[in-house]
Amino acid sequence: QLKLVESGGGLVLAGGSLRLSCAASGRTSSNLPTGWFRQAPGKEREFVAAIDWNGGATLYADSVKGRFAISRDNAKNTVSLQMNSLKPEDTAIYYCAADYGPSAGRRVVDYNYWGQGTQVTVSS
Repeated sequence: QLKLVESGGGLVLAGGSLRLSCAASGRTSSNLPTGWFRQAPGKEREFVAAIDWNGGATLYADSVKGRFAISRDNAKNTVSLQMNSLKPEDTAIYYCAADYGPSAGRRVVDYNYWGQGTQVTVSS
């Protein structure tokens, strides 16, 4: 079974930065695309960024493009999300997601394995 654990969330002022990490354990492989999603209270879960586990191709939501950067460390089975120039509208629970396959996707249905989430709060 694949297990994902997020860390790095917290409270930050607008304009600040946070770095989230997602640690994968269990049935990991070189074909494990991973994504970051977020969900604010009362809203749908939305796509943030994704990366192919073994290839380096990345995807970003328009709302975070140029501010967030996703990266991977296959030796540690981790995926990170560097978040810069944070805005209050970035406030949400951030989830790491993964699935077995050749490429990353932008939809919730593209992933079957999810972490518990980590809270990010951006104050103005």
